[in-house]
Amino acid sequence: MTKIFIGSDHAGFELKSAIHGELLLEHSVTDCGTHSTDSVDYPTFAHEVATNVLSNDGAFGVLICATGIGMSIAANRHRGIRAALCRGMKDVKLARHHNDANVLVLGATNTSPDEAIEMIKAFITTTFDGGRHEKRINLLDQY
Repeated sequence: MTKIFIGSDHAGFELKSAIHGELLLEHSVTDCGTHSTDSVDYPTFAHEVATNVLSNDGAFGVLICATGIGMSIAANRHRGIRAALCRGMKDVKLARHHNDANVLVLGATNTSPDEAIEMIKAFITTTFDGGRHEKRINLLDQY
């Protein structure tokens, strides 16, 4: 069973709520907040998801805000996090194959619940290609 940490700000709350139950059917899911549509600061929830992913081997994160941009920036401040803002299935697969992304970031304004579920399933089942990409991943933590 895959461990997933999911978080959103107020703009992503509805999408997070819509997909949470579906994810629980097949995975261990921890909701890191927010828990309402009241205005909040997205870096708080990006930090919560990122620290949990880093402290749980093999875990994945899912972050959602209006566009996904803010969450991507915030999560990628953590050494060892490779958060990928994905707009479709091609992005998801390349993020995993080439970048070994461990956090999927979605924009609530352009992702439906059905799309989000399919993207998350693909994200956690797509493997990292390694090889020439391994060197690039290692470089990320050197800078």
